Amino acid sequence: MLKGILSISGKPGLYKMITQGKNSIIVESLLDGKRIPAHSFAKVISLEDIAIFTETEEVSLAEVFKAIIEKEGEGNPAPDAKKISGDELKEYFEEILPEYDRDRVYVSDMKKVLVWFNLLLENDLLKMDEEEDKEEETDSESAEEDKK
Repeated sequence: MLKGILSISGKPGLYKMITQGKNSIIVESLLDGKRIPAHSFAKVISLEDIAIFTETEEVSLAEVFKAIIEKEGEGNPAPDAKKISGDELKEYFEEILPEYDRDRVYVSDMKKVLVWFNLLLENDLLKMDEEEDKEEETDSESAEEDKK
């Protein structure tokens, strides 16, 4: 679901990886569709690698997005992070992820999650169908067989 979607520190929004060059990768902004290079010195993070701290473990961003979809209904946006208060954000996170770590998950992190969710939804990149999960399982199974 989040494969190839990137966050670049210091740049707004999210980016889709297009291709890889010698000292950079070419990314396309999900905000305006412009393509730019992300150089090797930029802090680039894949959304697949991001997790939210809970009291017991870390929960992947994909799981958090699934919880938002279950709460809001498929195809419906999350609340606008710019229009709700910090206390309302905390209440919302308690509903979707009751065990989130209140000491390590900041309001700014919560806002970012909601902004990213809505941006991915607008760009039709939140696909929660079971076929995608089966494809991922098949890919990992064939990779394990290749190792043998």
